[in-house]
Amino acid sequence: MNTLIKVERFFLIGHVLSMAFGLAGILLVLPNPDLIKLLPPIGQDALGWSMTGGGVVYMLLGLFAVATYAYRTLGLWHLLSFLIPAVGLSLISELCGTSTGFPFGHYRYLSGLGYKIAGLVPFTIPLSWFYLGFSAYILARAGLSQQKEFDWFKSILSILLGSVLLTSWDFVLDPAMSQTSLPFWVWEQPGDFFGMPYQNFVGWLGTGALFMTVASLFWRAKPLSWDKTDYKLPLIMYLANFGFAMVIALAEHIYIPVLLGIATGIIPAFWLYRSATNRESISPNTQTLRPAE
Repeated sequence: MNTLIKVERFFLIGHVLSMAFGLAGILLVLPNPDLIKLLPPIGQDALGWSMTGGGVVYMLLGLFAVATYAYRTLGLWHLLSFLIPAVGLSLISELCGTSTGFPFGHYRYLSGLGYKIAGLVPFTIPLSWFYLGFSAYILARAGLSQQKEFDWFKSILSILLGSVLLTSWDFVLDPAMSQTSLPFWVWEQPGDFFGMPYQNFVGWLGTGALFMTVASLFWRAKPLSWDKTDYKLPLIMYLANFGFAMVIALAEHIYIPVLLGIATGIIPAFWLYRSATNRESISPNTQTLRPAE
């Protein structure tokens, strides 16, 4: 178990540091070409690699961190029964979105996020749906858990809150990644929300709620026990990725999506985390996460 914790922390720290390195390149180096000329050859090579492959690395590290955490705390069944629906259903949604415009609107991915499945969707995108979706769902479910049974109402509410947390991240992520000087995707169907259609957020809510629902149904098949609960990684994962998008958005003077994301994502995430940890400190021997009966 100690080895898994060390591996988990290694991947998490690498994930956060790779995002910080990417931010430095995007915000400090690229806007100042003279700085690039001052870099030694190895520095210029590192910057070039970061711009072409950095997005792939930080997403893979995020996947490994959350997968290790889920395996360590919940077990292989609960890891796979969330990962497979999250990756599979989000990929279907993304392929439909990039080819038909449903459910997000018409958009297309540019380079920088890895090999594109069917020439449309970078393979890293469904992975990010998994590790952010899992983090959001665990925070929601843990925050709503009580000493009594986790009934069907709380199960539905945790899916709703989890999908809202996930969509709140996109309030900031999409403007940061599509409307700035270094976009990773572009909208071919301009909308009223900073160039994006409101349909996009409906698609995010629906996709997140769908794979969280499927995962929660699988989780009912095997009782979920979590005696020694640690919710720090889901919270750090959520905050780090939100912060990455927020810094880019603020650098481009995009404020409203950031404020909206804080109100609907960051504040609820902190509240759910405190609710879960406070309840755990009051009753440390209680299994707080249980499937609905």
